[in-house]
Amino acid sequence: MTIGILGAGLTGLTLGSLIQDCEILEKNSECGGLCRSLEEEGFTFDWGGSHIIFSKDQEVLDFMLVKLGDNIVKRRRNTKILYKGNYVKYPFENGLSELPLQDNFECLRGFINVLIKTNTKPGNFKEWLYATFGDGIAEKYLVPYNEKIWNYNLTKMSAWWVEGRVPKPPVEDIIKSSLGIETEGYQHQLHFYYPKEGGINALIDCLERESKDKLLKKFEVNTIKREDNNWIVSNGTESRRYDKIIATQPLFELIHALADVPAEVYNALHGLKYNSLITVMLGLNVAHLNEYSWLYIPDRDCLAHRVAFPSNYSEAVAPEGKSAVVAEITYNSGDSVDRMPNEEIIARTIQELHKKEIIDKDTVCFAKAMRTRYAYVIYDLEYEKRIAVIKRFLEDAGIHLVGRFAEFKYLNMDACVRNAKDFVKEQLND
Repeated sequence: MTIGILGAGLTGLTLGSLIQDCEILEKNSECGGLCRSLEEEGFTFDWGGSHIIFSKDQEVLDFMLVKLGDNIVKRRRNTKILYKGNYVKYPFENGLSELPLQDNFECLRGFINVLIKTNTKPGNFKEWLYATFGDGIAEKYLVPYNEKIWNYNLTKMSAWWVEGRVPKPPVEDIIKSSLGIETEGYQHQLHFYYPKEGGINALIDCLERESKDKLLKKFEVNTIKREDNNWIVSNGTESRRYDKIIATQPLFELIHALADVPAEVYNALHGLKYNSLITVMLGLNVAHLNEYSWLYIPDRDCLAHRVAFPSNYSEAVAPEGKSAVVAEITYNSGDSVDRMPNEEIIARTIQELHKKEIIDKDTVCFAKAMRTRYAYVIYDLEYEKRIAVIKRFLEDAGIHLVGRFAEFKYLNMDACVRNAKDFVKEQLND
């Protein structure tokens, strides 16, 4: 049985490494999807957003590490939140003693009030933040930061998806944090791995080499149709025939390639919400900028919501005597950021990071911006209803979905690998 895999991002290439009789179609000249890296002037940047390798799933973690072999370094997270001009330990609730005393008190009081109040089920994401962390932590950091990264009204986002993804802080940790006793949150991410050379694309390169005989690049899927119990996939000039199709490409591109799609499916599809990402990549004439892994910025006077320092992941991402910095900015189609030219975004980002004393603008020796259309899935209040309509249609058609924007789920790298492995085990190895 020949299987067609649509899309050669992390999920598609993982499937290719697990399935013997398959062909992978990729519309671009390069594989990787969100896991691509730019190598230019001696710098290496992850331009789909700064990535790290970690997982609570040991099997999945081992899968990625084995692929990289000796091309790997291990680091301990040293991440901060920029709050009122000070660097506060991440997660915010584990750095309360670093806040001004009044702010510390308000955060602790808010958390205690949540504990003694009658529990009510939050109706949206914003209510969940208040109900889980209290008004102090929510208002000082979590609400402004999440409003910035999602670029969406938090009262119109669901809360169900957060359970298990954002750990609820233990009461003991909050008290310790307020008193200045060392605590660590998000333990599964405390230590992480990163390719020594090649950026996150190094993992993609390893997977691509394994599937080089199955891979067809520059094949943009325009039409998908059923014919004589086979699937015919065409780019307009060439057609490929498969017994089964696994889609890892964005759901929007998949649906628009199909014929005879019911109006209710199109309506559901166009109601799905996501945002896009601009990555500003900066090279600095500084041998060692700081000790941090990455930095969260909730302030509205700065476009970037997160700034990563990949030179602290691996020294090989920058030439000797220089440092690499990646600033991430989310936007939505048609908004003010979307309409802003890359040159203006770069200039503003440099100026804003300089003003916040994160970098010295006079040390910038390299600057480039890249845009990623599909970055974050937004779970709005209508998400479950809409995605059910779409998936029911595709299941009836016999098309399988695996991966972040195919399943339309907020999946990290490890979850993409896990879903690919589970699909092969459950659907193909019966």
